[in-house]
Amino acid sequence: MIRAGLRRIIEGHESWRICAEAATGREAVELAKKFVPQVVILDLVMPELNGLEATRQIKQSVPITEVLIFSIHDSMDLIRQATEAGALGYLPKSDISKHIEDAVAALVEHDVYFFSSFVRAMLDVFLRDGGAGKIDPLTSREREVIQLLTEGHSNKSAAQRLNISQKTVETHRQVIMDKLGIHSMAHLVRYAVRNRIIVP
Repeated sequence: MIRAGLRRIIEGHESWRICAEAATGREAVELAKKFVPQVVILDLVMPELNGLEATRQIKQSVPITEVLIFSIHDSMDLIRQATEAGALGYLPKSDISKHIEDAVAALVEHDVYFFSSFVRAMLDVFLRDGGAGKIDPLTSREREVIQLLTEGHSNKSAAQRLNISQKTVETHRQVIMDKLGIHSMAHLVRYAVRNRIIVP
């Protein structure tokens, strides 16, 4: 029923089409390899292969495909695990019909998308985890980009505020993650909080 509802919403968007639909996590991975979609939408709980492991395998096999996870669970630990697995978005099932279009549109542009309380809750958790870390050698512009992205701005919005191209923002983000040796927005938020780039 949920898949049918998502199909109706997505097919109602004139620029999008569904290339495949899977009943299990393992099938989702194989179909992602076959069709190389821009976005894969996964339930966290699926037979044969759960959403976290399916996300890891999809990102390993098809790095250009972005993953949006939805679940009845919205615990910070699960959201952290999802972002570390490579997902760029996470929605509670209760919010999916209201936010799915915005979420898919963001992931098509390789932007992150989380429900509204996520960033604040994550900041609270990271602050409780403790202290400021060693400051890594980033440029002033890279710190500006980090601040905008971890405050919830999209690549496009950050580009407009910095008066640079969206592609330049994407390049900055990749360089930043390479410099810091991190691979998810969760870790980028942690870095920003610990180094006082953003303050809740």
